[in-house]
Amino acid sequence: MQGVIKSYDPATKDGIVVTDVGLDEFDLAPDALDGSLFRMLRQGQRVCFDLDATGRATALSLGSEVDMGTPEFLAHADPAPEL
Repeated sequence: MQGVIKSYDPATKDGIVVTDVGLDEFDLAPDALDGSLFRMLRQGQRVCFDLDATGRATALSLGSEVDMGTPEFLAHADPAPEL
């Protein structure tokens, strides 16, 4: 899934991510940042994530405009260079 961070408290590691499509909100799982590049999250940060068995966001990874296929970005993206 793809979305943005709505809120994050680094002291408690509590947070909420909102999906791009449907604007559904999911709490972050306690292990949401385990194994990721993230040490901190900021409001509005784009992320990719999975849902755990309890419906909480986990396995956060860095989301970029290209990875997420944001229509506005793709409309202006340069074609990939040929090798």
